[in-house]
Amino acid sequence: MTPLGPKRRFRPLDAIILATVGAIVVFVVYKVDSVLAYRWDWSVIPRFLLRHDEDTGSLAPNLFVLGTLTTIRLAFWSLILSALIGGIMGIMRTSRRLFPRMLSRAYVELIRNTPPLVFIFVFYFFISSQIMPLLGLEDLAGNVSPATAVLMEWLAAPPKLFSNFLAGVICLSMFSGAYVTEIVRAGIESIPRTQYEAGGSIGLSPLQTMHHVVLPQALQRVVPPLAGQFIILIKDSSLVSLISIQELTFYALEIAVSTTQVFEVWIFVGLLYFAICYSCAIAFDWLERRAATHR
Repeated sequence: MTPLGPKRRFRPLDAIILATVGAIVVFVVYKVDSVLAYRWDWSVIPRFLLRHDEDTGSLAPNLFVLGTLTTIRLAFWSLILSALIGGIMGIMRTSRRLFPRMLSRAYVELIRNTPPLVFIFVFYFFISSQIMPLLGLEDLAGNVSPATAVLMEWLAAPPKLFSNFLAGVICLSMFSGAYVTEIVRAGIESIPRTQYEAGGSIGLSPLQTMHHVVLPQALQRVVPPLAGQFIILIKDSSLVSLISIQELTFYALEIAVSTTQVFEVWIFVGLLYFAICYSCAIAFDWLERRAATHR
């Protein structure tokens, strides 16, 4: 059995902190209501959550729901690709050979020292706009069967927007992958050299030692920082709205402009992002505790 942690008790300091936070919230709400003279109208939120579909006669998801689903899909594929890029580049950063180390370091320094907006604009307008036509993705997406189109829409985006969606995934993955690279590198370098020597002493090759001895130990150490980086990636997904990817922030801008209910829209969108990120934080915390239990 695992030892139980210390019991959490509600102390006077906790009451003081809660009272202070509550007073700040009340003060902010009062100042917004009295100084801005803003007319709140929260009825705009339900209108853009669900809509009545005239063709089927039932309720269908509206812009908020569609944007949230696109954000989740965008974050999901970006997480997988950035983990793959970061894992490979992180191993290359610890290689004994000069070329892999220089290549991975050049990638990390280029991405890490470039503002996200600049990188997204440069990649999308100067690189992606040249690569996507060469791959023929737009023609391929336009000629898919109806069943394939439905599958593409559920997994990624509608066929006509698939190339934009893919460009956004690659942008986010490359940007986040640079930080994952450094996390993986730090995790590998934290393993003592004696572990490498132990793997060699039992006849394992350097590649086998890395796969069977070093990486399992390093993975346990990099889970917490990886969780934080992946949550940051989810929030950074809002940046791709600037290249016309119709995710949550893109739709929020349209709704805020069309309804002029700016505060209601952005407060609700902030709560949606919080719900997504907090759910991921709980999931990563569960994985970390499971790893600690097995260890």
